[in-house]
Amino acid sequence: MAAIDDLPPLREVIETHGLRAKKTLGQNFLLDLNLTARIARAAGDLAGSDILEIGPGPGGLTRGLLAEGARRVLAIEKDARCMPALEEIAARYPGRLQVIEGDALEIDPLTHLTPPIRVAANLPYNVGTELLVRWLTPKEWPPFWESLTLMFQREVAERIVAAPGSKAYGRLAILAQWRASARIVLDLPPQAFVPAPKVSSAVVHLTALPAPRFPADPAVLSRVVAAGFNQRRKMLRASLKGVAPGIEDHLAAAGIPPTERAEQVGLEAWCALARSVAAAQ
Repeated sequence: MAAIDDLPPLREVIETHGLRAKKTLGQNFLLDLNLTARIARAAGDLAGSDILEIGPGPGGLTRGLLAEGARRVLAIEKDARCMPALEEIAARYPGRLQVIEGDALEIDPLTHLTPPIRVAANLPYNVGTELLVRWLTPKEWPPFWESLTLMFQREVAERIVAAPGSKAYGRLAILAQWRASARIVLDLPPQAFVPAPKVSSAVVHLTALPAPRFPADPAVLSRVVAAGFNQRRKMLRASLKGVAPGIEDHLAAAGIPPTERAEQVGLEAWCALARSVAAAQ
């Protein structure tokens, strides 16, 4: 394995600092620095960007991001045991790595970052989807980030890029594809991690669009889609009956047959339905 810097191999770092992965923190450490460098490269040209990383652990991806030329990396880590290892990386890259100990769900990173900003992370399994939804549903668009390069369980990655009619298609696909371009850029087997998870993983790259693909009120779209997929086996006229009076009229206005099921409706039609419901409020 080719070295990406002159720091010790990750396996040695983990042994030195006693960093046994904790299941309660959703940790699975990726030790192959060639793979972490590939993930960093998948995030695009990093030279002029600040990078937000969540859950760096022993710092494998952190090192990849810095070695690939990131202007600056802000790493948020909840596990205090990882701080000494991350401090060693910060010393190797003076002025380019800031580490904050804390919960990424509670910390506002924007006070520490300068645009343009990219997000790149091997997200802890237990908070990954929640963070993604937050990043996809800000109050204002375009968001603070230009791109997201994120590792998920393969099942979650497939839900992000899913097309209508597929089993994986749902609310997450609509939220992701409404205002971003999303694609899977790398697959990783369980053996790539320590400890090896029971499922495969995948890296998804999302690029923020300057504006949504189709007009819709974000809150209304989110409410309509959530109701539709909450009872995805039902026909939409049944699953959406509590969303707005005269739901069949709204479905007709959007060109959606009332007997259609949620997974059969494309993004443009969902947006048209949200506009019709919003106009009646």
